[in-house]
Formats: sequence, C-alpha cells, structure tokens
Amino acid sequence: MGKINAAGDGMLGLFAEMVLDEALRKFREQSLYQEIDQALAKGDEQSFIALTNELNALRAVGQ
Repeated sequence: MGKINAAGDGMLGLFAEMVLDEALRKFREQSLYQEIDQALAKGDEQSFIALTNELNALRAVGQ
C-alpha cells in the first residue's frame, strides 16, 4: 500500500509543478505585454524588439 501512496504523491507533485509552471508562464507573458506597451509608448524600438522576441520564445515553449 505504501507504493501506491508514493506513486500518487509523485503524480500530485508533478501536477502541482505543472500548474505552477503554467502560472509563472502566464505571469511573465502578462509582464511582457506591459513592458512591450511601455516600449511602444516611449518609442524604444530596441526594447520592443527584444521583448517581442522573448514573448515569441515564451509562446513557442508553451505550445
């Protein structure tokens, strides 16, 4: 019976890690959108390009 609980605990831990990873990814994505908006407002093309590249990379990993 101990092995079943250990396996269940492992699956629960994996699920918790997946939920946390998704929450962190969404938080970073929202932060990037805000930073991109700020770069556009300032006319900062270099930051805009760097931030959009990071956003695109983040989206590619999330798919």
